[in-house]
Amino acid sequence: MDTIAPHILALDDDADIRKILLEYLSGQDFRVSVVSRGEEMLSVLEREPVDLLLLDLRLPGESGLQLAARVRELSKVPILILSGQSDEADLVMGLELAADDYVTKPFSPRELLARIRALLRRSQSNAVASPESQVRAYRFGGWELNTRLRRLTSGRGQLIPLTNSEFSLMCAFLSAPLRVLSRDQLLERSRLHSLEVYDRSIDVTILRLRRKIESDPSNPTLLTTERGAGYIFNAAVSVLR
Repeated sequence: MDTIAPHILALDDDADIRKILLEYLSGQDFRVSVVSRGEEMLSVLEREPVDLLLLDLRLPGESGLQLAARVRELSKVPILILSGQSDEADLVMGLELAADDYVTKPFSPRELLARIRALLRRSQSNAVASPESQVRAYRFGGWELNTRLRRLTSGRGQLIPLTNSEFSLMCAFLSAPLRVLSRDQLLERSRLHSLEVYDRSIDVTILRLRRKIESDPSNPTLLTTERGAGYIFNAAVSVLR
């Protein structure tokens, strides 16, 4: 039986780069769609399945960061950023908010291919192996984390925005409540190790989460520290599938 070629959608305003991406990746057994504007990208995403998105960070009249955030609200499709040498601040923000990896322009097509294949492998593995892939939502103490929409809602119905790393860490805690988890276990469960260059500290992400879910972040009761061991999520959690 023939396998279905992974569909890659590439957004770049440079016609030469679009041509390179189309010709090179099509020759590597991918189905490739190339667009030059954000509206075209969103239209393709709405019409048909996409396995990976290549997104230029710098677009005339548009923000690649805003587009990435919009995509992440709608889909878990892997996002690989194409960034310039001077885009470091935006690149860090993109990785924190929505993206999974990046390649710096000018890029080697072979390096880009290796990054694409690695992201696709990870995405396919996570779809099968990750606990949240089989979970629609987690509930605890009136709160709800919808894993498909990536939305955290408080007991009063307030929507609490989460960064990519905060969402991943919440899933790690909620999939193992009332258990002490070491930093290494949290890195593995949340897959934050793929972002370690930009988010080196589990502790910083936990501090940010405490500000969002604790009534008194300086005296946490939900997300507590077990000295010398790690952290524990102190609440009963129910799972909706």
